[in-house]
Amino acid sequence: MYTQLFNHHWLKSLRAPGYYKNLIVNIFMGITMLYFLAIFVLMGFMMPKILKETAPQLNPALTFNGIMIFIVILTLLIRFLFQPLSTVNLQSYQALSIKRSKLVNYLLLKPLLNPINYLTLCFAIPFSITGINPTYGIGGAFRFILIVIFLIWFNTLFATFLKRKFGSNILGIVVFLIIVAGLAALEYFKIYSVFNLSQQVFGFLTENALGWIIALLLSGFAFVLNKWFFAQNYYPENFDKKIIKKQQTETQNFSFMERFGKIGEIISLEMKLVLRHKRTKNVLYSAALFLLYGLLFYPSDMYKENDAMLMFVAIFVTGIGMILFGQWIINWEGSYFDFLMTRDIDTQSYIKANYFLLLSLSIVSFILTTPYFLFGTDILINHSVAFLYNVGVNIHVYLFGATFNTKRLELSKGSAMNMQGVSYKNFIVMIPLLVVPMGLIGIFSLFDAKNIALIILAALGLGGIVFWKQLLEITEKQFLRRKYALCEGFRKKDSTTMD
Repeated sequence: MYTQLFNHHWLKSLRAPGYYKNLIVNIFMGITMLYFLAIFVLMGFMMPKILKETAPQLNPALTFNGIMIFIVILTLLIRFLFQPLSTVNLQSYQALSIKRSKLVNYLLLKPLLNPINYLTLCFAIPFSITGINPTYGIGGAFRFILIVIFLIWFNTLFATFLKRKFGSNILGIVVFLIIVAGLAALEYFKIYSVFNLSQQVFGFLTENALGWIIALLLSGFAFVLNKWFFAQNYYPENFDKKIIKKQQTETQNFSFMERFGKIGEIISLEMKLVLRHKRTKNVLYSAALFLLYGLLFYPSDMYKENDAMLMFVAIFVTGIGMILFGQWIINWEGSYFDFLMTRDIDTQSYIKANYFLLLSLSIVSFILTTPYFLFGTDILINHSVAFLYNVGVNIHVYLFGATFNTKRLELSKGSAMNMQGVSYKNFIVMIPLLVVPMGLIGIFSLFDAKNIALIILAALGLGGIVFWKQLLEITEKQFLRRKYALCEGFRKKDSTTMD
């Protein structure tokens, strides 16, 4: 029976209308995947040396055991946010002679067989050879790999349970962040060493011959939790009332926007669209996480002299909301675009509403990244220039470029590894968005004239802010020229996904 169910899923994927489309996007994603595989393998071999330089007083294996608990929690958070839930059309199978337990087990086992889950092994296997084997021997290295596999199972199953039980809402993210921040605070203020606890626990699991069984039992516990949840919530109608009530609570908070006329009503509808659909909500939560992207670069001495990279980071974090939502700003309405075009909405109001929405996201992103100013005056200047460039240039680039994207976006799908609705046009728009400012900064930095490049970028941004109405008129005319092409394109369903 399980073979039949997996075969049905495979046939469904092969027969999907968009499976053989987007060849360029699929090739690009394949190359990107191979690149990260190579990075993981290289990191696995180099990690002992990196850990030795970071903590020369400790054995690399012991150091890695100390940070394992943080890796597990962070991975769990990422899965909670981005891992798509495994689904099956229950009604079609409930009428057949199939036990309920088999359908539930299939739903739980399907994500465990996803090859993407095991990309971590590209790091774990090389590290077990270079880092674990010298300390714990061949047996310890083998147990380390088993423990990593079982922790992948635990994270996959436990994140699924949390997502089904509580939903990927902002409260869940806040709880996760509070837990991580609390553990970091305990370590930083030397109240309690989570590092030492993790070192002892994972050291015991790796060194003890039966340690891997404990990790396996942990995965079994997560499996039982999911079984318990399905025992309480097997039938789809159990969710309907909860979903409707939740959507009403989330969306009624934006009714005040309707006071600002037609533009306010459109913005209110846009925000309701974001909070009602899985894909847009995942993008919203990922935007909150990407605000921390600067912490990977600003504290490091390696990037302090790389002006082009620092400008890339500044543009990215100060405009993350605009960047992530800007690529979908029109085609996320593809499912009802024909209806929208028949309403009493003039083009000027529609374009202005989208402009003010992206502008608001840019302002919020900039305000939330002001703590980065503590890293120095250069960061403050970079962020200010990047904000001006985002608001004055990049918003208009996104609005104008959105008129060329005729692929309808399926909002009910998750965003993790989902390339549905993506085309090469989404990558072309990155040229003026990131490549131009990085190239300009890089070229002028070669002649020790970075400030001139900053002045040019700031001037372009200020020009876009001053002449925003004229630039929107250009976008309006372009939208009118492309309106019927957009309508025709959005009528076609494209279900290209990578589960």
